[in-house]
Amino acid sequence: MKKRDIKDVRIGVIGLGYVGFPLACLFSKKYPVVAFDINSSRVEALNRAEDSTLEVSSPEIRSALDSGMLCTCNIEDLKPCNFYIVTVPTPVNENNYPDLRPLEKASESVGGVLSEGDIVVYESTVYPGVTEEVCAPILEKYSSLTLNKDFFLGYSPERINPGDKEHTVAHILKITSGSTPEVAEFIDNVYNSVLLNGTFKASSIKVAEAAKIIENSQRDVNIAFMNEVAMIMNALGIDTLDVLEAAGTKWNFLPFRPGLVGGHCISVDPYYLIQKAQFHGILPRIMTESRRVNDAMGNYVASQVVNSMTLNGNRVKDSSILILGFTFKENCPDIRNTKVVNIYNYLTSYTDNITVCDPWVDSEDAMAEYGVKVVNSLPNEDSKKYDAIVICVNHTIFHTLDLKLMISDRGVIYDVKGAFPREIVSIRL
Repeated sequence: MKKRDIKDVRIGVIGLGYVGFPLACLFSKKYPVVAFDINSSRVEALNRAEDSTLEVSSPEIRSALDSGMLCTCNIEDLKPCNFYIVTVPTPVNENNYPDLRPLEKASESVGGVLSEGDIVVYESTVYPGVTEEVCAPILEKYSSLTLNKDFFLGYSPERINPGDKEHTVAHILKITSGSTPEVAEFIDNVYNSVLLNGTFKASSIKVAEAAKIIENSQRDVNIAFMNEVAMIMNALGIDTLDVLEAAGTKWNFLPFRPGLVGGHCISVDPYYLIQKAQFHGILPRIMTESRRVNDAMGNYVASQVVNSMTLNGNRVKDSSILILGFTFKENCPDIRNTKVVNIYNYLTSYTDNITVCDPWVDSEDAMAEYGVKVVNSLPNEDSKKYDAIVICVNHTIFHTLDLKLMISDRGVIYDVKGAFPREIVSIRL
């Protein structure tokens, strides 16, 4: 790697979603930044200082734009950059196999503008080996350059938690790595220059890739265990949260809770490691079963709602049901891989009279992605009595509702998150 001064870094961020755009704004405080995305409507909104993910405020966006950050759909605008950061999604397909096409397309685009001495850092979650075995050959093909001779690689896994205003990108400790010891040190210094809590330099790119994917897989396994516990306790007629409260008095008991597992990380990332393991002859039974348990929880919740209504002597057929929340987590607009849709679909086999309410959701996005009509306004407490209310997401605004005024005499209130007072709800997960 030729001698380079950190002051000469010009950053290009590819992918302006929940990960890339906050990162671009952060780096713009210290470096020239070109922020690129193929979604023209997204870029236009960002140039108006409007972030639909709500991860970056309008004043912060304006400050970044005023400092010179360029948001663009024109790949040629990336050519002056010498430090590229790729933050595109890494989803799975309908069979839960890793879909690397967004990453491959991004690598083709970067390869087309890559110059000698440049560095490309990937942040997208992948199984160990993708950066060097999949992305590097694409970069070499489209740039006619050679890895570790003409250009260099790095991997620094994202740790964005949508809706979390405490653990923002500036305040998290970040893992870094590089394709040579020298470039690893340089990448580490670049990230360290803008992060308040510093970095951890991994011994290799593969180690950094593996560290990221087991972070989310570990949470998936622990939540799956709690979901199984919840199902057992429900069958025994014991309140799960009472059990967890009692068990939590032990100093080393882990404070995981049962619930729906959606979103862009925990519900997706384990599949990447599962496939890689199977390719090498390893069947990761715990991870595979954890995915099955967590993917089935939406249907389990819906079946519990139906059973509870029946036991209460309430009709299920053509009943009136209110679902509160559609995002995959509280107080954020993210509907990626939401499992609430599974609850909705299950209940539609009994009734079409279902209202889905979520003030955080873009209704057009929900309809386009899932075919579900989501109402943004809170229901009028006095206008209608529901036979069942299913609290799926613990949005703060839902706590302003008087649910007792909204439920019929034999109605059921099911609290998936266990966030509402016991005297209000009929059953908790």
